[in-house]
Amino acid sequence: MDARVEVYNEKMQKTFDYMVSELGTIRAGRANPHVLDKVRVDYYGTPTPIQQVGNISVPEPRIIQIAPWEKSIIKNIEKAIMSSDVGITPSNDGSVIRLVFPELTEERRKELVKEVNKKGEECKVGVRNIRRDANDAFKKLAKTEVSEDEIKDLEDAIQKLTDKYVKEVDKAVEEKAAEILKV
Repeated sequence: MDARVEVYNEKMQKTFDYMVSELGTIRAGRANPHVLDKVRVDYYGTPTPIQQVGNISVPEPRIIQIAPWEKSIIKNIEKAIMSSDVGITPSNDGSVIRLVFPELTEERRKELVKEVNKKGEECKVGVRNIRRDANDAFKKLAKTEVSEDEIKDLEDAIQKLTDKYVKEVDKAVEEKAAEILKV
C-alpha cells in the first residue's frame, strides 16, 4: 500500500477501533465489565480507573462483582458508579460491591439499538471525513509533482478503504444490535 494511503488507513482504523470500544460500553442485558471502563474512582485524591483499585469479575451472567484491594475505598467506588452513566445502583456487603443488571425491557432494547446505530453512523461520517481529507491532500499533490493518473489511483485506493471500513462498521453495528435484541 502506498505510504500516502497508509496514513489514512491508520486514521480510519483508529476511528473504527474507537467505535468498537464505545459499543463495548453499551450494556446488553448481560453483565459486561467494559461498562465500567469510563468510571473513575477518587483514590487518595486521584481519579483512577476502577480496574486499578480492585478485581472485577462476572460470577453470574447478570452480575458484576468488584472486590476492592482496600476495604476503605468501597464508599468511593460506590459513589463513582452512582455518578457515572452506568445506570445501575451498586450494593455492597462490606467487602465486595455487586452490580445486578436487570432484564432489559423491549422498549429499552430498541432504544439501545438506536444508540448503537447512531454510533455506527458517527463512525461512518468520520471515515468519510478522512476520505475527503485524503482526496483534498491528493488534489494538492496534483499541482506539484504527481501525474493525474497517480492521483486517480490514490483516490481509488482511498475509496476502496472507505468502502471496507463502512462494511466493517455495518457488520459490527449489526452484531451488537443482534446481541441487544437477543432475549
